[in-house]
Amino acid sequence: QVQLVESGGGLVQPGGSLRLSCTASGSIFNFNDMGWYRQAPGKQRELVAAITRGGSPSYADSAKGRFTISRDNAKNTVYLQMNSLKPEDTAGYYCHGDFRWGGGSWGQGTQVTVSS
Repeated sequence: QVQLVESGGGLVQPGGSLRLSCTASGSIFNFNDMGWYRQAPGKQRELVAAITRGGSPSYADSAKGRFTISRDNAKNTVYLQMNSLKPEDTAGYYCHGDFRWGGGSWGQGTQVTVSS
């Protein structure tokens, strides 16, 4: 089973930036769409950004203009560049991939805290 491992979270001040990474233990071509989700305490997990196998991105309204999702197939990694961070972006961020043969895989998550 291909596993996903996130990294790059941390504490950042409002207006700052972070880049999250999601690295697959095997080939990223095992996945079709891949996405970044987030979940804040007491709230449902929500999709932040997704990218197709061909590299086409899509974003939640809350992420448009501030976040950029990309994938580096050679490094088996999907990135989420987050700029102009706000306190309401504080959440656990999770990577998900849809397997080509059905089903999917979640990473363990990385915490992002935006606070002064």
